[in-house]
Amino acid sequence: MLLPDLLRALADLTANEPRPEAQATAETLRAAADTDFPAQEPSTLSPGILHAASLPGHTASRLIRTAHQWLPWQDSPAASLQPTSLRAIKSIVTLLGPHAPIPCGTLLLGLFYQAPGSYYPLHAHNAAETYTVLAGSALWQAGDRRFPVTSGEAIHHPPNLPHAMRAGPDGFLAMWRWSGHIGFESYRMLPDPEA
Repeated sequence: MLLPDLLRALADLTANEPRPEAQATAETLRAAADTDFPAQEPSTLSPGILHAASLPGHTASRLIRTAHQWLPWQDSPAASLQPTSLRAIKSIVTLLGPHAPIPCGTLLLGLFYQAPGSYYPLHAHNAAETYTVLAGSALWQAGDRRFPVTSGEAIHHPPNLPHAMRAGPDGFLAMWRWSGHIGFESYRMLPDPEA
């Protein structure tokens, strides 16, 4: 199983972020690299996830493809706070957190997939968040800024910064990390003329 390799690759990637919370996340991932994950049922979005993982990108994206059967892809824990239509365009894996396979009460880390050409509308939350795109591309909005992102690029959102993403033609895979106030109860959708 290549899951330990994936967790180490995500730890190395997280360690590149110059924030103490990122360093703590990387250390926690490294310490738990041999965590046993049971085999999982495929997600309805598995074909898109596997396609995105086969695109040129960070080593972690290829490891996601190889370890796919052990990754618990699902709706976001914030899905009940989002429009139902968003469930058809995105899926996440929570690897580290209070209720994740790698327990941690103060940090969250996982994987994110968004389907080709889809739009994830403006939203915000109390947690500080960093996304690192592993494969594919997107047009990102963070506050008033809009900019393209591709594999290897990281985007940091301070707490409560409105942000949105439009996936590129192949969709995208990313790693996400939350710190600070990591409860999903603060997650909220915002008025968005693009939606």
